[in-house]
Amino acid sequence: MMLWGTKNFDGTNGDAPFASDLIVWKTLKNGRKVVNIADSDNDPSCKLSELVVDQLMASKDSPGAGLGTGRPLEMAVASSLETDLPKLDPSRTWTVGRGSEKISDFLQYKHLEKVNQLVNRHAELRTTLGTDYLIKPDVTVGLPSRHEWEPRFLHAAVSCKWTIRSDRVQNIRHENNQMIRHRRERLPHLVTVTAEPLPTRLAAIARGTGEVDAVYHVAYGALDRAIGTAGFLSREQRDAWEEVTEQGRVRPYSDLAKTLAYW
Repeated sequence: MMLWGTKNFDGTNGDAPFASDLIVWKTLKNGRKVVNIADSDNDPSCKLSELVVDQLMASKDSPGAGLGTGRPLEMAVASSLETDLPKLDPSRTWTVGRGSEKISDFLQYKHLEKVNQLVNRHAELRTTLGTDYLIKPDVTVGLPSRHEWEPRFLHAAVSCKWTIRSDRVQNIRHENNQMIRHRRERLPHLVTVTAEPLPTRLAAIARGTGEVDAVYHVAYGALDRAIGTAGFLSREQRDAWEEVTEQGRVRPYSDLAKTLAYW
């Protein structure tokens, strides 16, 4: 049985250290105020987001300044991994990139550069193969090569999605499927980081057939506690949250660096 709001993760609540700075109130053009993770056209999303931000602010000394969405999430994830990974495993040399590296810069996908050269020279190949195999993950985690003539090893590709909508879900699946199909040697960790509040939308990406290892939620603890007090939530939403958390498909952000460092 789910015990809402009572989970502990190594003494933490599972929230990202930057969650209360990113998840804040904003004012729409019509003057209405909503939390910036909410779907403003969806009442349960708005109400649940309000509870989440209340939970975050309850454990913070001062209100979050608000850093926007999207790109700031990538920056925060990259920065936290760059800090945490060397502490968790100082024996390895970690490199963390943010949106600047193609997968073909890494060992498992280096061969795609040759494919790209052929595609650029032959228009018929562009029609047949397309060019969507040259993916630039939002955040990359690399490890040193075995030999000086080899490129770095792609240890993880992190997709950062501030919120989840159906089109964004399909984009994650498509890119990860490309990385699964085209890699040589071991597959990197393929994970998603999000602040989406609605459990059914989280389930839309967390469920699947292996395209995503796990979804890491930046306000996992706050959302868990919010769901426990949200009397307005439907049974479908509650069941979805229980499903994805009990199965480990949605995990606290505090688990991400440990997963990458230890596995």
